Amino acid sequence: QLHRRGFRCLHGVDGSAGMLEQARSTGLYQELRLCVLGTEPLPAPAEHYDAVTVGGALGEGQVPSTVLPELLRVTKPGGFLCLTTRSNPSNLRYKAELEAALGQLERSGAWQKLLAQEVEYWERATTEEESTQGTGYISGVVYIYQKCPVPHPEEG
Repeated sequence: QLHRRGFRCLHGVDGSAGMLEQARSTGLYQELRLCVLGTEPLPAPAEHYDAVTVGGALGEGQVPSTVLPELLRVTKPGGFLCLTTRSNPSNLRYKAELEAALGQLERSGAWQKLLAQEVEYWERATTEEESTQGTGYISGVVYIYQKCPVPHPEEG
């Protein structure tokens, strides 16, 4: 979808070499790197990207919410971060932890929340217990933040 909307310079990271090979086979990415989010620095310089997205990885047993400062580090001031997580019962503790970390960064002035939108039919549930009200789907949330510009010291 990003490519169809004019985004042509796409870089990707994943902790799985197999997933990187699948991504490479699409022909959509200019750069793909092996990186385990939350345990090692992203392979990019500070303030490098106009937009950073994390889809399908912020969840219980996956990428820890402590990755947020690293995502901010590689985003240009004024740039955007689009993050997602699931709202299924087994992910609620993680979601609460993530939202606390998101709020802390907003209160510190690191970024501004532009959107937090619930999506009822995020993905198919694998068990009835995970299904949102018996729909067969798991709900999720999309968060969009904009990195705040770095204040410049007063010239005097």
